[in-house]
Amino acid sequence: MPILERGTARDQDSQVLPKVPVPLLKQTLDTYLKCVQHLVKEEQFKKTRAIVEKFGAPGGVGETLQKKLLERRDKMANWVYDYWLEDMYLNNRLALPVNSSPAMVFPKQMFKDHKDALRFAARLISGVLEYKALIDGRSLPVDFTRGQLAVMPMCMEQYYRLFTSYRYPGLKTDTLTVQMKAAFSAPEHMIVACKNQFFVLDVVANSKQLSEEEILSQLEKIVKMSENAEERLPPFGILTSDGRTEWAQAREALIKDQINRDSLALIESCICVVCLDEPSGLQPSDTNRALLMLHGGGHEKNGANRWYDKSMQFVVGMDGICGVVCEHSPFEGIVLVQFSSLSSKMVKSSSFRELPPPRRLRWKCNPHIQGLLAASAERLQRLVNNLDMTVFKFRDYGKEFIKQQKMSPDAFIQVALQLAFFKCTGRLVSTYESASIRRFQEGRVDNIRSATAEALAFVKSMDSEKMKRLGDAIKAQTSYTIAAITGMAIDNHLLGLLRISKELNMEKPEIFCDETYLASNHFILSTSQVPTTVEMFCCYGPVVPNGYGACYNPQSDHIIFCVSSFWDNTETSSVVFVKALNEGLLEIRDLCNRSSATASKLAVASQGASQPHKSGK
Repeated sequence: MPILERGTARDQDSQVLPKVPVPLLKQTLDTYLKCVQHLVKEEQFKKTRAIVEKFGAPGGVGETLQKKLLERRDKMANWVYDYWLEDMYLNNRLALPVNSSPAMVFPKQMFKDHKDALRFAARLISGVLEYKALIDGRSLPVDFTRGQLAVMPMCMEQYYRLFTSYRYPGLKTDTLTVQMKAAFSAPEHMIVACKNQFFVLDVVANSKQLSEEEILSQLEKIVKMSENAEERLPPFGILTSDGRTEWAQAREALIKDQINRDSLALIESCICVVCLDEPSGLQPSDTNRALLMLHGGGHEKNGANRWYDKSMQFVVGMDGICGVVCEHSPFEGIVLVQFSSLSSKMVKSSSFRELPPPRRLRWKCNPHIQGLLAASAERLQRLVNNLDMTVFKFRDYGKEFIKQQKMSPDAFIQVALQLAFFKCTGRLVSTYESASIRRFQEGRVDNIRSATAEALAFVKSMDSEKMKRLGDAIKAQTSYTIAAITGMAIDNHLLGLLRISKELNMEKPEIFCDETYLASNHFILSTSQVPTTVEMFCCYGPVVPNGYGACYNPQSDHIIFCVSSFWDNTETSSVVFVKALNEGLLEIRDLCNRSSATASKLAVASQGASQPHKSGK
């Protein structure tokens, strides 16, 4: 389980912020029924309602579990954190690329040559070190909430995990470790991946941090070393792209040899990984750049030039395709955005010293490990071939137009996503939208269930009532968002009740075996708003085989959408979804414009009627 630092002078969060609340049991059960009623058949809903009523009855199982959950809340800084982390990430056995690790795609860089690309990498590394110094000194300015219920301080804990986290694969469940910071043992090296080889880049020499020029010189040496064919070792990074159980088994085989143990220890304790990628040979479109960030293009391109367990991997492609891939369990995307915006500043260089050359990590291979590498490469290739992604820049309007309608941009876009899904399938499904609960101690996220009854009424409505229904849908979405960010949503609470029942060795309560509950947690539409101030965007894969991942970034006059699905599922198509989304966004705009025009006419008419008639001047 995560080991977290505590109690430093600047640690405002643990002293000041409130604890995540436990909602009232009746409130959660009522909301749960409201969330699922319009998504299941009437017969099934009747059965679900009976199960929920029995669970919530006085003296029933629900009350027992609620009481235990409240006791847990009193004892801990955050009652849901470990449950959520295990359920969302650590117990998940799927491969990290595409399924779990999101990527931030930087603007396409125009490198003149190899040296130019390495200079960009050196500048990036310097920026990372500058930012890390702020984190180590606990001198980051505190984030404040924006949007709904603005200007409250937020928990900063996630920032302190950016460079100190490592996710170890396990046979049944992974372990996230967060190094306790002790000045003398803080890591002073990064790992550089180049041509599927791994090198140690010491960023401190004789107690002094390397300058940008010195880093550049070391990167040039690494590239030269990587070109030595005689020294080239098998692509061990590919193992980290595999399913978590498969990687855990491979790691067991690796650590039988001391050389491998030493190399793993250096990777597991590094600040971050910097991946110097070979040109991909693909057109640098937004969609291709997103795909290459998520999976490297498979083992034939840069898919093995990665180490997915490390929380931060900075990718610098020699062809200008750059970004960050992050292991998602220690922090949310928005923390990555803040970091990416701040660390992209230029860094001043200083004097140059003669430095010991970087070291290549050594690996011992045998026929068994060779077989594991080949199997991992094949599975990654299957994942690469299966990911269907479209990055779509909607240019007809952005958040300024939405704000003019006196509507929340996020709620507006969520309703548009529901409309797009309805256009594709004729129904709505359980939808996940992450909502930050960082206003609480160690807060991570809860879920906004965007497929509301009001959204369904809107997408089905006739022209005459459409505007009113749009207003209702936006209102419902906004009020669920407020519930979620204030700790009053249902998903974390229900997870807590389920986990308590396991800890008490109870038979699994019927509410959690009911097909409605199982369907309500199968998120066919998984969405997230990741806004940026600089021209970059975030992307990720779907969370279920028959689902869509939809990440969006609203800018003042356009909106960037990254829509993903899997080719092997015949019910989904990213291109079809994007076409429906484009149509839906235009329809909603026209609806708003017609409504405004009608309102203006009425206002003019009523003004005219109330003015006394004047003749002449």
